Amino acid sequence: MQGFFEQMVERLAGGRVEYVVVGMMSGVLQGASLVTRDLDICYRRTPENLARLASALRDLKPHPRGFPANAPFVFDERTLRIGCNFTLAIGDEHLDLLGEMSAIGGYDDIVGDAITVEIAGLQVRLLSLRHLIASKRAAARPKDPAALPVLEALLEMQGPR
Repeated sequence: MQGFFEQMVERLAGGRVEYVVVGMMSGVLQGASLVTRDLDICYRRTPENLARLASALRDLKPHPRGFPANAPFVFDERTLRIGCNFTLAIGDEHLDLLGEMSAIGGYDDIVGDAITVEIAGLQVRLLSLRHLIASKRAAARPKDPAALPVLEALLEMQGPR
């Protein structure tokens, strides 16, 4: 996952894509001792950013996770515009593109509270722990309750921002 994560960060930065790393990876990168299998990003839904995102990822041939490999799917600006949230596979890796998230909204709603860290020499925005916890609570998936105590303890250790 580390190589994939760095590859995605480099591609997105090179393409000047506006995004925030969300999901459990944002917690892991802030010190949570949890494991995650995929990379989730929340992307800005402006026409210019949709074009940059499509261009940055197109040659990797992302396709919907769980669909047959030969199912027709075109990953482009139009697809991003008419959809919102995508669970994609790129080779054996998983990339979720989120235009909106439960309880916390989209890019413009979270970017102001995001933290910035350096990864592979690049500045990367991460979802704040406060927003991550709210999102996990709202999603209420079976895997989320186990992560909440770890995230809440980490938030408490960080103290006020």
